[in-house]
Amino acid sequence: MAHEPIRSGPAHYRCLGVGAGPANLSLASLLHGRPEVNHLFVDRKERFSWHDGQQLPGNTLQVSLFKDLVTLADPGNPYSFLSYLHEHGRLYHFLNAQFDAVPRSEFRNYLEWASRVNGNVVFGESVQEVSFDGVFTVVTDRRTVTADNVVVGVGSRAWVPPRARGTLGPTHFHVSDYATAGRDLAGRRIVVIGGGQSGAEVFLDLVSRPAGELPRRVSWISRRDNYFPIDDSPFTNDYYMPSYADYFYGLDRETRHAFNERHVLTSDGISESTLRDVYQRVYLHRFVEGNVDLVGLHPGREVLDVAPGVYGGWQVSARHNDHPDSTELFEADVVIWATGFRPTPMDFLAPVADRLEHDGDELRIDEDYAVYWDGPEDRRIFVQNAARGQRGLADPNLSLNAWRSGRIADRLSKVAGNEQMPSFIEWASKPGPRAGGAS
Repeated sequence: MAHEPIRSGPAHYRCLGVGAGPANLSLASLLHGRPEVNHLFVDRKERFSWHDGQQLPGNTLQVSLFKDLVTLADPGNPYSFLSYLHEHGRLYHFLNAQFDAVPRSEFRNYLEWASRVNGNVVFGESVQEVSFDGVFTVVTDRRTVTADNVVVGVGSRAWVPPRARGTLGPTHFHVSDYATAGRDLAGRRIVVIGGGQSGAEVFLDLVSRPAGELPRRVSWISRRDNYFPIDDSPFTNDYYMPSYADYFYGLDRETRHAFNERHVLTSDGISESTLRDVYQRVYLHRFVEGNVDLVGLHPGREVLDVAPGVYGGWQVSARHNDHPDSTELFEADVVIWATGFRPTPMDFLAPVADRLEHDGDELRIDEDYAVYWDGPEDRRIFVQNAARGQRGLADPNLSLNAWRSGRIADRLSKVAGNEQMPSFIEWASKPGPRAGGAS
């Protein structure tokens, strides 16, 4: 039976989702077959998008095709990637193509399809505020509705260091704007800042252009000591299983933070295929085509500042990790920051903000991603993709997207879901016999 509104007036939902990116889109897809949880998901964007400014030819996912919106939580769900291929009549063609990894543009189109065919997902509607008086009242720029539970999945936004934000523009921009801002760069000096996958993809695109469209020089700066590959080995991937996410959640904050710092390359390294393509392209330019000055590779440097150049353009200053007393200067016509993303602020929660608990900079969540607060147990705010410090490196990653949504869906349905078998690895210690005692 559908959930009954507990009061008259505005439309009432068991679950109101704020944001319709991959996280909340996963939950909306899993709730498709649960009529007892009537729901609505709204997103302020006019239409679906997913890193559209970074969709470059040849880019692929760094995760398995099974890590889609639903498969790892509900393999028979009609919103799976395989269902998308089947509905479009190209499942056999996809198999025959023998992709080593799913093209990112194809996965983006899959996500857009899932958002379009789901009638409970609405775009072009911005949530202004969420307040609470027995139920949550959600005010958007189009209407007011009430809900028993609110699930926040507003994703992340482009991040550059504070010192650079005041000078961003057409020739100084974040990689998320690359598809449009990076079109006409022939003969120009480019500096790419950031040693992860995004930085590698932009660098590779720049040095792979036809001769008449090549930049004059492309310098790639990374704070890391080298251009390191992603660690995608089997036992490392156990960090991206539900059982480890639960184990991680039980650790103290300092231990969690240290782990995330120590193992960042398990999620933020560069695909080996991309590194190979970069190296081969540099080889061809330097030894075959004679473009000896096209490429500058500068790992182990921390960018200190980006300032207007004396003769126009930009001057990038950097400090070498091994020689901290010296400063290197890079002249550039264009500067591209490939420095990742940070969680989007949740200003619309201001009316209830003083009722929500925090864990450092994050909202403090329980095992099912519900925020601890002083309100009723059966009225909750859930957060998705906003608890990296509490749930680990997998939180902003696609790996546990469906599992996390499944946890929330089960909580909303008041059922216990079927958990997968634990890791082969015994993460937690087991008490042994006391010293000197019998074994």
